[in-house]
Amino acid sequence: MHSTSRSARPTGTAAPSKTRRLPVLAALAAAVALVTGVTAPAYAAAPAPAPAPAPGEQAPGGQADSAEQGDRHLPAIHPELDFAGSTVAAHEGRESTAGVPALAVTQTPGLDVSSYQGNVNWASVKANGARFAYVKATEGTTYTNPYFAQQYNGSYNAGLIRGAYHFALPDRSSGSSQATWFVNHGGGWSRDGKTLPPALDIEYNPYGATCYGLSQSAMVSWIRSFSDTVHSRTGRYPTIYTTTNWWSQCTGDNGGFGTTNPLWIARYSSSVGTLPNGWSYQTFWQYADAGTFPGDQNLFNGAYDRLQALANG
Repeated sequence: MHSTSRSARPTGTAAPSKTRRLPVLAALAAAVALVTGVTAPAYAAAPAPAPAPAPGEQAPGGQADSAEQGDRHLPAIHPELDFAGSTVAAHEGRESTAGVPALAVTQTPGLDVSSYQGNVNWASVKANGARFAYVKATEGTTYTNPYFAQQYNGSYNAGLIRGAYHFALPDRSSGSSQATWFVNHGGGWSRDGKTLPPALDIEYNPYGATCYGLSQSAMVSWIRSFSDTVHSRTGRYPTIYTTTNWWSQCTGDNGGFGTTNPLWIARYSSSVGTLPNGWSYQTFWQYADAGTFPGDQNLFNGAYDRLQALANG
């Protein structure tokens, strides 16, 4: 299994420290790429993550986000453990992905990463065949990925088409406020042919009730608010990352986003399966949470020139 595999990681367990290290030469190569590579929108590295709160304490992010909801107490968040797919296997399991790599003939391979991967050796990732990457930028309205600059700028400088995503916490604050936080902290877009639409990661709640305590209509309104705010700020509707089961349960199988928002479907199997209502095809498919690349394994549904077309809007 790849050294950056996350497939056996239990929810709520800190990542092994070895996953945050690169060999010295790889780290130097990544640093050189950032200095000498193609100019990209620059994002300064965030401070190192704060120490975990003591039992019973509220994490800074959880406390600030909870305040927007009044006096209701919500669990402290652990954003360093939350990423696209962090809840999927526990709820939906994994099936064999045999045969999926053959799809790379007609589809384009890529990956998604978060702070869990730490500094990524992007030159190696590119050499192994990846052509795009989604990078976690934010969560809620307080957290920013401390490795975002290295991952987002580094993938760009290595020649990958990259984009940023936001991990949604719909019970903590409004869709518009989280979209604003996201766009202000890496979730932008430019028509440079190398930047994917910003993405919304909306999946099972890692802190409690599956649908975050929202009714189906309230969840649809939250997603709509997030989507509309990103569109007004960037000119692009965000890609929506989700699973068919979660979408059906938490939005009532709403079909109102398929004509505007690209679909990034998560299903760890040899086929993409039934898609959420409103979408006739997926744009991205996260088919495994471990494999050749660091983080999760993905396919863009088309050849590389179509990926470029998506980036260009």
